[in-house]
Amino acid sequence: MPFEGEFAGYKPLARIANSERVQDIVSRCKKRMPEEGYSDVKPLMSDIRPSGWLPDLVLAVDGSYHQLPVENGYPGAEMAYLTVASVILDVKKQRELDQKRPVNPLASRDTEEAGSIDCALPGRNVVVDEEGTPTASFRRVFFESIKEKRPLSDGETLLDTYESLLTYKPKTRPQQCPYDDCPVDAAYVPAPGESVCACGQQRPWYSTDALRIHEGLNPAGPSGAMFAEAMQVWERVWAVNFLRWIEREPRRFRLLRNLAIVLDGPLAVFGHPAWLSHAIYRELKRINEASRKVIDKDLLLIGVEKSGAFVDHYEVLDSPTRSMNGKPRFDTQTEVLLTNEYIRAHIAIGDKPFGEDTYFGRKFFYKTDSGARIVASLPFLTEESRDLSRGDARHFPRLDDAMSLLDATFSARFPNAVAPLVSAHAEAAIPLNLGREVLEQLARSLMAEETS
Repeated sequence: MPFEGEFAGYKPLARIANSERVQDIVSRCKKRMPEEGYSDVKPLMSDIRPSGWLPDLVLAVDGSYHQLPVENGYPGAEMAYLTVASVILDVKKQRELDQKRPVNPLASRDTEEAGSIDCALPGRNVVVDEEGTPTASFRRVFFESIKEKRPLSDGETLLDTYESLLTYKPKTRPQQCPYDDCPVDAAYVPAPGESVCACGQQRPWYSTDALRIHEGLNPAGPSGAMFAEAMQVWERVWAVNFLRWIEREPRRFRLLRNLAIVLDGPLAVFGHPAWLSHAIYRELKRINEASRKVIDKDLLLIGVEKSGAFVDHYEVLDSPTRSMNGKPRFDTQTEVLLTNEYIRAHIAIGDKPFGEDTYFGRKFFYKTDSGARIVASLPFLTEESRDLSRGDARHFPRLDDAMSLLDATFSARFPNAVAPLVSAHAEAAIPLNLGREVLEQLARSLMAEETS
């Protein structure tokens, strides 16, 4: 490990790069040329065209966390400030303003309503109340944080929603007591709310222990991965919370005719709480089946990725080439419906079905009418849609509507971005509207549309 401020010079770096051991691995590794990807991707290009449909409102959800040092007398003590923001974008009002250009900036800002919820989570060397360890402290505070959050005044808490998803958790992988020093090494049994360990000490267990996020606490360094897992759980559970609120009164399903929900990142849950992805799939499938009975239409939920391997691959794949006379390979309003075979051959090498344990949606590439490249996901809403062996447009619910939405909301401010997520990320990063009941506002807006 280097000393603070110490960096290797050019010669050591060159020596490493030119070493026989490094060159041996480089010479043996599998290599792929971008041209190979294009020939394989052509059969995956669909002839689906944008529908022209646009929602009246878009709900975007994004999260952010900041790790902070804690001055408590213990070295390296840290905590994280976690924020999840939602932004309502009034697409209908934006369309009206676009017809009266130039647009007044104040009027443009009025097309957005933002709100956020937050919490602080302890990390390394931080112990709260009478807890004995940082891990026990994190478990307690994380449980309390989602127990108290109720996005809609007449809806569930985030804990209620999470515990409904907990009923889908597979029982094939036993989990041990979250206390490392449990005298009987008891098997953890998930239960709603709080329970106690089976040993004589009867220390508390929480339903959120089933997520196993606390296992990521690093006693020797920062715990960024643990905090990121907590953030993604909040984001995903919040979206499900809203859909369950709609389901409670079947007449509310009509609201989904004029609403799209956009999440930051792929439709997936990674890391210790990955089992939640299959639970979310089953819950979305159940809610969607109920919705179709009322409005005969699938819900529209889109995940949009700002960065990562898929974004990098799409950029290289669409780069101007000599064979294309310096033009990008893909025409505007072109979509590529990715399959497991293509992903494993060109993006993420592996021998098991891609995303089998982590994804609740399917990826596709889309080039908007303005030329922006978007990597997006649409949810699994049927068992057939989970079959990644084929790029069947029927397995991408409301693909044509999603394309129209991406055409209308792409952001020129950042690459691979859509305007609702740009606003949601800004709100999550610098929360100005903590505690604002943004979902209440959304519900009122949608209800007004229905009764007008």
